[in-house]
Amino acid sequence: MAKALKINGGINYSLIDDRDVFMLITTVREGIKYATFQNIANKIPFSLGEWSEFLHLSERTFQRYKKEQRKFDSLHSEKILEITLVYNKGVEVFGEKEDFDAWLEAKNVALGGIRPKELLDSTFGIGLLRDELTRIEHGVLA
Repeated sequence: MAKALKINGGINYSLIDDRDVFMLITTVREGIKYATFQNIANKIPFSLGEWSEFLHLSERTFQRYKKEQRKFDSLHSEKILEITLVYNKGVEVFGEKEDFDAWLEAKNVALGGIRPKELLDSTFGIGLLRDELTRIEHGVLA
């Protein structure tokens, strides 16, 4: 699991093989521990409020998870993994974490004039970001 969650140089969509997929499935089913989430959150530049919006959990729930060192349920664990994977892909495509972070914050014409990180609250939005990153990677700009 650590390989999948590693930021900068970690696993990304293009490197996932069947064994990794089963590892991700197992991780989702078991749930991600709050400590593991905290490690991810420390490396990805989203505030607790933004994570709260992405996962559709209140900040108070996050505080309770932290205090009780709880695991996230499978739906939230899957979303955490999806966001981590798309973030890793973005850093890979842009080459520099800072460049990708800036792209996430800037309004994007190809995405309907919204900031890319506003799409991280749904699986469909994450898929759209993944597709856009693939287009950028191959030089196909909309």
